Amino acid sequence: MTEFQFNVSATDGLARRGTIRMPRGEIRTPAFMPVGTAATVKAMYLDQVRDLGSDIILGNTYHLMLRPGAERVARLGGLHEFARWPYPILTDSGGFQVMSLASLRKMSEEGVTFRSHVDGSVHELTPERSIEIQGLLDSDIQMQLDECIRLPAERPEVERAMELSLRWAERCAIAFGNQPGKAMFGIVQGGDVVDLRVRSAERLRAMELKGYAVGGLAVGEPQEVMLRILEETVPVMPVEKPRYLMGVGTPDDLLQSIARGIDMFDCVMPTRAGRHGLAFTRHGRINLRNARHAEDATPLDEHSDCPASRDYARAYLHHLVRTEETLGAMLLTWNNLAYYQTLMAGARQAIETERFGDFVAETTEGWAKGEEARGAFRR
Repeated sequence: MTEFQFNVSATDGLARRGTIRMPRGEIRTPAFMPVGTAATVKAMYLDQVRDLGSDIILGNTYHLMLRPGAERVARLGGLHEFARWPYPILTDSGGFQVMSLASLRKMSEEGVTFRSHVDGSVHELTPERSIEIQGLLDSDIQMQLDECIRLPAERPEVERAMELSLRWAERCAIAFGNQPGKAMFGIVQGGDVVDLRVRSAERLRAMELKGYAVGGLAVGEPQEVMLRILEETVPVMPVEKPRYLMGVGTPDDLLQSIARGIDMFDCVMPTRAGRHGLAFTRHGRINLRNARHAEDATPLDEHSDCPASRDYARAYLHHLVRTEETLGAMLLTWNNLAYYQTLMAGARQAIETERFGDFVAETTEGWAKGEEARGAFRR
């Protein structure tokens, strides 16, 4: 395989089962991409991540440009060699992290100048530099630089950022050029304003990019707002291209978004939750800090294929979390990523057999019956 290809093999309503084919491997969709911010999925070996069913992971331009530096990663053979992950990698543009982490930001038409949250050093990130960094990292799917603003925001500010992101998308596409086997995705912006979202999607579609993302959601707005935006935006996005919802989310967010035509997701939630004592299971979310688990000899899920879920007593996991042992974070992250990948595999199979609606109903019913799960997967 020398070219980027995407095909849809089955549908059930708006939900789609597809495959992205790239030189470094195939990505089965719907797909959840574990977040490997700084060339590592926290608390996991990448061999484990692969064994759980992950076809692709995500790396972060902002963090990697600061440490260890994109040029250094390139000298060491690129991100795949550096992290020992020979499969597809998507890198985000760094724009969201600049807005959320960096200090003393100065926006202009050219790009954004900011101070590193690590050491205070000054950096400039332009659309061209973002694509250059992602090229040095040698990622397979690269994201345009965009401006992601916090919600709520007034319409003039949302429109300004959306229009700037469109101009930056054009510059990123020129900088990216034609790279066989790789792809650059555009990012639909527009906050919670439907007509701005539609305008953004239409103009990005005209650029004929290889994939399209929806950004700037799951930043504090209620789930119903996010879903309303998807319902209005997804129909404008090309049906023959993969659709990626950035930074989302809870298991319920994923299922509801798949039902509205989304193909790809990433989120720090399963790994971050694991480091804070929270387990995601088919019984709902379980807080291992709770004293109720101190003498519970049952595992998180006796029917799971994941050893972390199946072989360790909740009492032991509770002990590890309460004593802040590193193994606790490792086991719960392992469990959480296993659950997310199991959820995606179940969704793919359900779409193929045209029973996705039943799968969602059965899954949410399982969450509702869990002892700690009352609405636990809904925002």
